[in-house]
Amino acid sequence: MSEGLDLPRVDRGASLPEADRLARFDAALPQVLSALEGEGDAVALQSTLACLLWEVFSQASWCGFYRRVAESTLAVGPYQGPMGCLRIDFARGVCGAAARSGETQLVPDVEAFPGHIACDGATRSELVVPVRDGDGRVRAVLDLDSHLPSAFSAAEAARLEALLDEVFARRAGVAW
Repeated sequence: MSEGLDLPRVDRGASLPEADRLARFDAALPQVLSALEGEGDAVALQSTLACLLWEVFSQASWCGFYRRVAESTLAVGPYQGPMGCLRIDFARGVCGAAARSGETQLVPDVEAFPGHIACDGATRSELVVPVRDGDGRVRAVLDLDSHLPSAFSAAEAARLEALLDEVFARRAGVAW
């Protein structure tokens, strides 16, 4: 699978209708799971997911992981896009809120989110999904940013929650 995903080419930053985005995700899902089959290292899984989800979510300007490195601190992990924030405290930003609460954060307008951290000043919307281990502990967050407002949907969030659960929480022996 070194060639990436077998999906129609879409320009980075393209605004597709939600139905097209969901169809794109659904077409990619078996390929993503196949690429991850047999892998148990959390960093390798995160690196591969960041790369493949970058291909799926053409509206994303940043796609990657922030890893829990202390009780209330995240550090940038594998990602695609411009440089991310290096450290994020659980008390700050959308990523911090997802890590702190353990709940997915779907933010259609980051300017309306109290305490939003502007790693990229052009970001307009964000989707952050907690990554849990087999014991249910938040070990990381998946962060998707977009320069477009309302770029992500609740249906996309639900699909990502299910994918991350399958890859990290239900997979035996993931090495964190």
